[in-house]
Amino acid sequence: MRFHQLSVLPVLAAVLFADSESPLPPPWHDIRVKHTWNAVPPNWEALGHPPNGTTIDLHVALKPHCENALVDALYNVSDPRSPKHVLSNISPRTTYLHIPLFRFRYGAHLSKEQVAQLVAPHPDTLGLIKSWLGHHSVPSSSISTTHGGSWLKLTGIPVSQANELLGASYQVYRRIGTNDSTILRTVGYGLPSVLHSHVQTVIPTTYFASTGALRQTPRRRTVGETANMATRERVTSLSTRDFEVTPSVLRSLYRTAEYVPAATDRNVLGVTGFLKSYPSPADLREFMSECREDAIGATFEVVQINGGEYDPSKPDSEANLDLQYTQAIAFPTPHIFYSTGGDISINTENNKPASDDAWLQWANYVLDLQDVPQTISTSYTDFEPNLPLEYAETMCDLYARLGARGASVIFPSSNYGVGRGDCLAKDGSGVHFIPGFPASCPFVTSVGGTIDIPESAAPFSGGGFSNHFSQPPYQKVVVPAFLEQLGDQNDGYYNPKGRGIPDISAQAANFVVIDDNEAFLMEGTSCSAPAVAGIISLLNDYRLSTGRKPLGFLNPWLYGIGIDGLNDITSGSNPGCGTDGFTAIVGWDPVTGLGTPDFLKLQETLASLPSTGDT
Repeated sequence: MRFHQLSVLPVLAAVLFADSESPLPPPWHDIRVKHTWNAVPPNWEALGHPPNGTTIDLHVALKPHCENALVDALYNVSDPRSPKHVLSNISPRTTYLHIPLFRFRYGAHLSKEQVAQLVAPHPDTLGLIKSWLGHHSVPSSSISTTHGGSWLKLTGIPVSQANELLGASYQVYRRIGTNDSTILRTVGYGLPSVLHSHVQTVIPTTYFASTGALRQTPRRRTVGETANMATRERVTSLSTRDFEVTPSVLRSLYRTAEYVPAATDRNVLGVTGFLKSYPSPADLREFMSECREDAIGATFEVVQINGGEYDPSKPDSEANLDLQYTQAIAFPTPHIFYSTGGDISINTENNKPASDDAWLQWANYVLDLQDVPQTISTSYTDFEPNLPLEYAETMCDLYARLGARGASVIFPSSNYGVGRGDCLAKDGSGVHFIPGFPASCPFVTSVGGTIDIPESAAPFSGGGFSNHFSQPPYQKVVVPAFLEQLGDQNDGYYNPKGRGIPDISAQAANFVVIDDNEAFLMEGTSCSAPAVAGIISLLNDYRLSTGRKPLGFLNPWLYGIGIDGLNDITSGSNPGCGTDGFTAIVGWDPVTGLGTPDFLKLQETLASLPSTGDT
């Protein structure tokens, strides 16, 4: 990246044009670019500098001393093919004195403390950071550590001081044409060169969420009489134009109806909520009375994070969809709804941010728990190009930590096929398909969409290949097989070496949802994600009730023996970007992944796996 692109970084420019005869400045003034945009991201407008006295909380992610330790451990606890005992290739260091020199085998998930040891920074890192902050007179009372010392939080930093620390120019931004809360961001920032090998990213800096991308159910329409929802017990050959998807349809199609959860004292399903989206207990009761009468008593715990609010008198269809379908499949498994506040907006009364990065704050809260939920469903996503690489990698690392601790983390693949709009790159290089994130993170399970029975790909099912993350080991067979059949179709539009999206899929259209006492039909991969989460929660219940450990990170199992429990989808496509997109074929494809779940067959694949996860 050339410095002439960084007019927004005044400190960097000052360093660049300093008099060559001047004495060498201290190393803290040798600021080098960490990330910058060439211009304000699309759909955002700058409103100027914040009022004097405005403060900001900065989160600094530190690089681990042993770069691959966490991922190595994650795969060893998540892959049924992992050997029982294998000598670790991690050489003994002070950081790892309390970690056995044996790799963990399948199901032996790590504790919060073990993960903290694996991701601990280099012994020199904290000293360097302390010296840097001391140089800028950041008081020690403003500095705290999280995630076992792998993150720092700088609380109440004046924006003027943040600009000096990061060579940045924080301004107030708002989405164009909206009355949304304003946010504090900078279109570029840097760090002293000596810190680049120690710091992964700083949040918040250059991440601007795309307009409307977070909410994944843009379409809904009113339906009429719903009294017959509970009676549709069996499905044969139907079209999405002829039927409504209800819990009974899903439970019959994916064969979960006969399973009765038995580990409800240990198994938990978590559902995340953002953007002031709240579920309604009254709507949940009405929904169950219409479509699953034995689950009328379904309820959920609400946990409020980062100033997240909860007002059930103002329900939102997104949150109602998520809770109604996870509950209808996994009942009576306990549910937790996480109402998480975000973005960073200025409280004009005291010049302080009213809230913080929603993705990060949710992850911080859950990872700080001693025990994480076994299944976590999120129905929100963004477009990968909107996220700085360092930010995406950092968040992906946090999802890896959740998987290593035994959580199955599920995200939708997005609702725009291979991309929204013309997908023309700003650099003039032509069309580039647009993958979704966090679906592109290799340490989560991304869920695409299907329609109809027999099932075919939903035309809006997000899919493709990541430009941020390379192809993970579990895809080394299936993705090359797809690409060989694809040939030169779509050449240049996607990254053939990237992580393939999605992993699996499920029904995603005409879901009946009760919202504010009215019935609506909704569609999107945020319908398929909670449906899959309910099924995975039942499989975790099965594991726990038979003396086994939960599934944790799903993909090594799904791409291995788990593939025998999936229904391959071989028709349909996901057009976008002015193209026909990709087509579903035999085997994995970037439209429906490996296929849709068959609970009973998946249960069979788990029956022969280890009964414990002890090393």
